[in-house]
Amino acid sequence: MNESIRNLGGRAALAAVLCLVAITGCAPTKKVEQPKVEKKPIETRKTIGKTTQNVLELSEALKQGGVPAEMSITGEGIDAYADAYRTTVGKGGSMAVDQRMSLYQAEHGELPKTHAEFMDLIIGKGKPDGLNLPMLPYYQEWAYDTEAKKLVVVEFPAKKEQRKQETTGASGL
Repeated sequence: MNESIRNLGGRAALAAVLCLVAITGCAPTKKVEQPKVEKKPIETRKTIGKTTQNVLELSEALKQGGVPAEMSITGEGIDAYADAYRTTVGKGGSMAVDQRMSLYQAEHGELPKTHAEFMDLIIGKGKPDGLNLPMLPYYQEWAYDTEAKKLVVVEFPAKKEQRKQETTGASGL
């Protein structure tokens, strides 16, 4: 008797689901697994004694999640030394570009209007007399602000956070 009551209860539940499907027009859905998006591991780079001619366009760097970098020493302990190095490198690279921009403006009466002009006329990428900027840490890049006509350092917080997760785990320890 108990077996037939259980079967009747199971049939009643099935009948209820079928009625619900008939009334609403929708069937219970099967949970679909979303594919996991694998992030490419962040690759650090050597910075001391290294140079680059890679300069992003500021508007593009901001679209990619970049933010203007803090150009002051804010850390404590060993972080203060790292801040000092980044700040010195950033200001030194900017001063070299400022000097070239001043010379160009004195000669031509204007500054480069576009990122492409800046890269060709000031950085001289791939040219024998091109300007080599100091390499920044993996989470920072040089960028040219076409509005202000100035070289800036852009930081990518997502790269820092991803690297932290890769090296310390989700707990951040």
